[in-house]
Amino acid sequence: MISYLKGPAIAIIKSTSHRIILIVEVNQVGYEISIPGRLAEEIKIEEVVQIFTHLQIREDQQILYGFASSAERDLFRQLIQVSGIGNQLAIALIDTLGIEDLVQAIVTGNIRILVKTPGVGKKTAERISLELKTKLAQWRKLAGVKVSPSAATPPVAILEDVEMTLLALGYSNEEIEQAISALSKDNLLLQNKNGEDWIRSAIAWLSNDI
Repeated sequence: MISYLKGPAIAIIKSTSHRIILIVEVNQVGYEISIPGRLAEEIKIEEVVQIFTHLQIREDQQILYGFASSAERDLFRQLIQVSGIGNQLAIALIDTLGIEDLVQAIVTGNIRILVKTPGVGKKTAERISLELKTKLAQWRKLAGVKVSPSAATPPVAILEDVEMTLLALGYSNEEIEQAISALSKDNLLLQNKNGEDWIRSAIAWLSNDI
């Protein structure tokens, strides 16, 4: 199995199947590696890169998937073990949320964050969290994955109450998202389990900031 490849980045190509292909030259051999968009943005052509890889072997083809770190590659491997999660959807999850916020959302059962990924509905998000929350809670400590402070969110029940109330008051999903994101940085409010206080705070924030 190929653990990683190291060599100059020769080209980055967007395929017709919406995959992003990185070509890395190692010992005069060019390897095609399917990578997340986040990684593609960080790579400069002709610079030496180290890409951690996962090899998928099918009857008709072999595909190398590449990641910026071994932790990201290992998370990808755990995601594709979940029923209904294919390689492209696993990459989309990593691409959309990033490794820290993705792991935090899975461990805390934050379905609202997971469904931000295109192609991930509520049932799929619930299945991901159900199957992986315990594994990832232990794994992230061993892998040294830190939790981003911005990943902190109120309990799901409170989020649902806030969203339903604000939608009924005529606020848009984007406005509600901005309000919750801003209020989630308030450590005192995060400790408050009263949904009505969250709703009042959200309305006050929206009234002053939009």
